[in-house]
Amino acid sequence: MTTPPTPQAPYQQQAQQHPQQNWAPAPTDLYTSPIPQRRATLADALASEWTKIRSVRSTMWTLGIMIVLLLGIGLLSAVAVNASDSEIGSTKVLSFGFFGVLLGSICVITLGVMTIATEYGTGMIRTTLTACPSRARVLSAKAIVFFLLTFTITTVMTTLVAVLQTAILDGGTASGDDWLRATVGVGLYIATLGLLSLAVGALIRHSAGAITIMIAVVLLPLVLAMFMFSQSLADVQQALFEYSIPSQLGGLYDASVSTSGPSGWEPLWIMIGVTAVTMIGAFASLESRDV
Repeated sequence: MTTPPTPQAPYQQQAQQHPQQNWAPAPTDLYTSPIPQRRATLADALASEWTKIRSVRSTMWTLGIMIVLLLGIGLLSAVAVNASDSEIGSTKVLSFGFFGVLLGSICVITLGVMTIATEYGTGMIRTTLTACPSRARVLSAKAIVFFLLTFTITTVMTTLVAVLQTAILDGGTASGDDWLRATVGVGLYIATLGLLSLAVGALIRHSAGAITIMIAVVLLPLVLAMFMFSQSLADVQQALFEYSIPSQLGGLYDASVSTSGPSGWEPLWIMIGVTAVTMIGAFASLESRDV
């Protein structure tokens, strides 16, 4: 019994009759995606990075611990001072938020590094750069999303702590500039410090190494200055005291560890300058190195 031949499409029959010619399927047989195609934009990168940062557990834990530190230490310090019946000025009431912010900054540093360094550790950065080949756009989106998130949370929490401390302690009314620096100024400073951590993470591409470097940047200058007893190192000691990050942060509260260090809004400008230079290096490194 003979099997009947299988019916062939017209273009297959033509290909068999004229094997020297290249025959392609008819245009009607090609698949056309119903999804509209367009060029990716910065808004798409921002949406992608927002999805990443809000869906990982490290964001919840680091920012959650930071909120607990800001609120808990701020209220505990106010209660302790109130119980001691000490005389305090109007500006000093706001300065008690310094201790919680200093410890909470470690959480922001950790999250800033992990925002980019974790992708190098897991290899996810390859997928990210495949979906968005513009490396400058990827780093810009990470920086914008991270900065806005940390600035918003830090500013809201420092404002809440300042209001509660003012209610607990009867120290008079602080000026508008004092309130602005202790809330918005501190929020900008901590968010910019987080951006510095993100830039270091992009340069180092290793979470543990970048976090260690940033913690050393925050704490090591002040620790070194405390153990410089030689008179020949007096100028170096004074500079470390004045420009260490705890001293700069205290300057925003008018509670710097050094009386001659940066005060008012100067610490914020210093941090913005250092972060801008480091971010430029991170952009250049990301463009020049392989993944």
